[in-house]
Parts: sequence; C-alpha cells; structure tokens
Amino acid sequence: MIAASAASRVAVVGLGYIGLPTAACLATGGLHVIGVDINAEIVERVNCGEAPFAEPDLSIAVSGAVAMGRLCAQTEMPTADAYIIAVPTPFTADHQSDLTSVFAAAEAIAARLRGGEIIVLESTCPPGTTRRISELIAQRRPDLSLPHVPDAAPDVLVAHCPERVLPGRIMIEIAANDRVIGGVTPTCAARAAELYRTFCHGELIITDADSAEMAKLAENAYRDVNIAFANELSLICDQLGLDIWAIRRMANRHPRVEILRPGPGVGGHCIAVDPWFIVESAPDLAPLIRAARAVNGQMPVHVAERIVATSRRFRDPRIACLGLSFKADVGDLRESPAVEIVHRVAAALPDVKVLAVEPHAQELPGSLGELGNVLLTGTEDAIGEADVIALLVDHSRFRAIRKTHLAGKVVYDTRGMWE
Repeated sequence: MIAASAASRVAVVGLGYIGLPTAACLATGGLHVIGVDINAEIVERVNCGEAPFAEPDLSIAVSGAVAMGRLCAQTEMPTADAYIIAVPTPFTADHQSDLTSVFAAAEAIAARLRGGEIIVLESTCPPGTTRRISELIAQRRPDLSLPHVPDAAPDVLVAHCPERVLPGRIMIEIAANDRVIGGVTPTCAARAAELYRTFCHGELIITDADSAEMAKLAENAYRDVNIAFANELSLICDQLGLDIWAIRRMANRHPRVEILRPGPGVGGHCIAVDPWFIVESAPDLAPLIRAARAVNGQMPVHVAERIVATSRRFRDPRIACLGLSFKADVGDLRESPAVEIVHRVAAALPDVKVLAVEPHAQELPGSLGELGNVLLTGTEDAIGEADVIALLVDHSRFRAIRKTHLAGKVVYDTRGMWE
C-alpha cells in the first residue's frame, strides 16, 4: 500500500497542462515524483525547476519541488509504486478518439511492473478505456493478474481519476475541487483514493471506472449544449435584427432561466473535444450532443464571414482582432476559435493587414505566422490603425479600452464586453 512519504515513488506520464501540476502537487505533498515525457526539452526545463508553459503559481510549485529533490523528469519510464497517465487524447478527422498516447504509455508501464502498483488514468477518454488499459497490460504481462478478470486477486490495480480544473486556476482547483475516482474494482478505487488524498482537499467520490469516465464527459457535454443554445439564439437574433445581449438580459430576469453568453465558438481541450467521445460511444443516441458540437463548431466560420463581409466595404481595410486564446485571461491557444477566425479572415483577404492582439502570447501560432499578412500587435496600435475591430476574447485588460477610441470604426463584439 502506498504511504504518503518521501520514499514512495510516483511516475506521472505526460508533463502537460494536467500532468505537470499533478506532479508538482504530489511532490509538495511529500512523495517522490518522476515526471515522464517524450519531449526532451520539457524534461530539461522541469529538471531546471521551470514550467514549460504559463499557469499561475505553477513555476513556484515546480521550482520548489525540484529544489527539495522531490521532483525530477526523464524521457524513460521508471519503476514506481504508482503511475498516473496524463497524456493527450485528441480526436481524429472523423471525430473518433485517438488513444495512441494512452496505450503507448500503458505499454511502457507494463514493461516496468513488478506487482503491487496502482495505475491511474487521468486523461479524458471514452467509457471503457480504463478497462482496456487493464486488458492491454494483461496481454503484455501474462505473469501478472489484472483487475478486469472476475474474482481475481490482482497484482496490479487500475483506476480512472479525471481532472476537472480551469486554466488560469489549475493550481488552486487541482487541490480544492472534488474528485471522481473510479476503479476497475472497488479495491482499485480505494487504492487510488489513498494516492489523491496526499494533495486533494475536496471530496473524493468513489465509483467504477466506466462511470467516472462518463461523468467527466457529461460535465463538458452539458456545458457545450448550453453554450450551443446561446450561440444558436445569437444567430437567430442576428438574422432578425434583434440585440442578443438585450434579449439575454431580459430572459435571464426569469427566476429559473440563465442563458449563457454567446461567443465566437468553443475552444480548449475539454469542451471542444469531450462531447465527441460520448457521440463515439453511442452514435445513434446522441443527436443533441452532436448538434451542439455542430452549432459551436460553425460559429468561427460565421464570425469570420461577417468580418470579411464588413471589411470588403472599405477600399484598403485594416482589421484588428483582439484576442487569440481560447478563453479570457490565459495564454492557452489550444483549439481556440479566435485563432481559427483570424486564420479564415487573413486567408480570405490575403492583401489585407490583419492585426492580432494577444497580451498573453509573445509570438503568433505557426498557422497564423505562415500566412504573411497577420501581425502580432499591441492593443493601442491595433485599435488606432484599424477600420474594423473584432473582439474575440474578453480579456480583462480589453475592458479598459475607451469607447472614444472606437469611434468611427466598425466594431464587432463577439463577447458582449462592450454592450
């Protein structure tokens, strides 16, 4: 049984937005943690006490854990008492889950097992993935008993504990939020709970692995569907010449109505991805979830078309696009609808200068930089030069922009910040 002591060894596989904060928290909780990543540059930076991406308080936690000798990183899979898999789970072009990294991690772990370990999958996956990891390891290690076999006394335990944190608040929420822990068996869940109690202060909700996997997907699909309603309503109001922001305010005066804010689409690696895993699991029973994904996925196209149409009214237009990240006040550009919008606008108007403003980024993402007509610019310069201004991300610093600076320009506020 894993004890909360410096002698316990935990390997965290994948040092990204979830894996590295988890590793830092485990190390701060007193465990000896080995981070594993295939990216040698990430490994080197972690070993220097640096965080390879921006997240409040993460750099302090990583540097402190490394300085205390409780956190190190390497590219090879080590032997450990516990393994946490936190690798990416994207989807393919036809919206099927790509679990290549998950199963590659499981295979690498299988070769290091001696018996007595706990393996926890944190990566968000379709229901049944945790059990598949148990089955895969059983195939690779026939000398070991795994928990998916009925009535077996397993040598290795397997569980699922999905993250539920918000970028920009990861280091707070990773410890404070309740966690769902699902085991292939109850014993697996109980053992995983012991590990997470070393740093989780929220309630640990114990269940089976399949239910834990579906609960995480349901959380993000719920949000996606509600965002889609707001976005679809905004499209309808736009066509009818109505003010969506005024409509929303009035409707939300009802005591049991809370329409979300519409926007230019849904980004990030959760809400824009996870609903597809439910659709994949039961394609004939998920028309609503599929439709919500279609509505939200179409929003960047609609916004880009409006910006392009407006810009063509000018002889030599200059366009300012405020924000590139997928949500306010972070620098995370993963699956960002703002990046897609800027790309579509710049590609449709190759002779037009598009001024991109992202206060949380030092350079353009490659997809925009290669176009040639997109420039990363400061807020004041972009607004001063632009004829058309599109607010794509509601960064708090954009609230300070005076309305007098927007006078005489066409303003497209996709977030309702200036309503």
